[in-house]
Amino acid sequence: MTSGARQTALVPTPAPKPALMRIVAIAGVVVSLAGAVGLQVTRDRLYAGQSRETERILYVRSGEAVRRIALDFDALWADVYWIRAIQHYGGERLSTGRPRNYDLLFPLLDLTTTLDPYFNIAYRFGAIFLSEPAPGGPGRPDQAIGLLQKGIGVQPNKWQYYHDIAFVYYWHLRDFQAAARWFERAAERPNAPNWLRPMMATMLSASNDRASARFLWNQILQSDEEWLQKTATRSLMQLDALDLIDQLEAVARRFPPAPGETYSWEALIRRRVLRGVPVDSTGTAFEIEPSDGSVRVARTSPLFPMPENIHR
Repeated sequence: MTSGARQTALVPTPAPKPALMRIVAIAGVVVSLAGAVGLQVTRDRLYAGQSRETERILYVRSGEAVRRIALDFDALWADVYWIRAIQHYGGERLSTGRPRNYDLLFPLLDLTTTLDPYFNIAYRFGAIFLSEPAPGGPGRPDQAIGLLQKGIGVQPNKWQYYHDIAFVYYWHLRDFQAAARWFERAAERPNAPNWLRPMMATMLSASNDRASARFLWNQILQSDEEWLQKTATRSLMQLDALDLIDQLEAVARRFPPAPGETYSWEALIRRRVLRGVPVDSTGTAFEIEPSDGSVRVARTSPLFPMPENIHR
């Protein structure tokens, strides 16, 4: 039977019940999912103080189990788990009055990438979430590397994942040898940018930590993903703050307080060494230690916590 004949034969015939039932089922799933997300948002607002143990019951930990439950809606459910990962990370990061606990972050990211193995942003930005040191994150660079290696298992020629692993080794673990190896592997991928190979030598020498970090973050700043751009922007602002802290501490050492006094911005302003209280790029005042003149970013600054061991 030709295509035209099949169409003619089907004109007077009602749509088969299985097809209609599938359409209804899909619509039902979408409506239910939308309702579930809305209900979850309402629940998060109304019951933000509920016990941590109760919250853990809400999640299925097995990726394969979720895949069986999701049926043909893997990508849709991956979006839901990604949203939950963002909510969990953001909620803990902004919480006050209790210890921050990011235990659910890796399981949520693992479920997301199991449901959608090509969810690029979940691998790359999820790794940033996981490797962020406390109190701004769980401080688990090992889990960040594991998540990115999972992505490599699916897309072995995606140079960005190798680059991100190298960056975790450099930025968080301070393992320059491992970082150089991963930069080399990234450079070997198809369509990898030519600036990756010079980074190998930079990692092995580590002669200027901040210059290397600034170069790497500027590369990430060119990413197509807006969230990665924002993270790179914040990190570059942190590096600028570290440079300014060095200058301010040098000023404090050059103009020590009079006998019986302590270091303070007010004293330096009164002596006309400074015109005003110095602030970081977010407009938040730096703090100065009265006993020794050391300078730090305030805990109330969006730049806190600052990276550690990033020298000039």
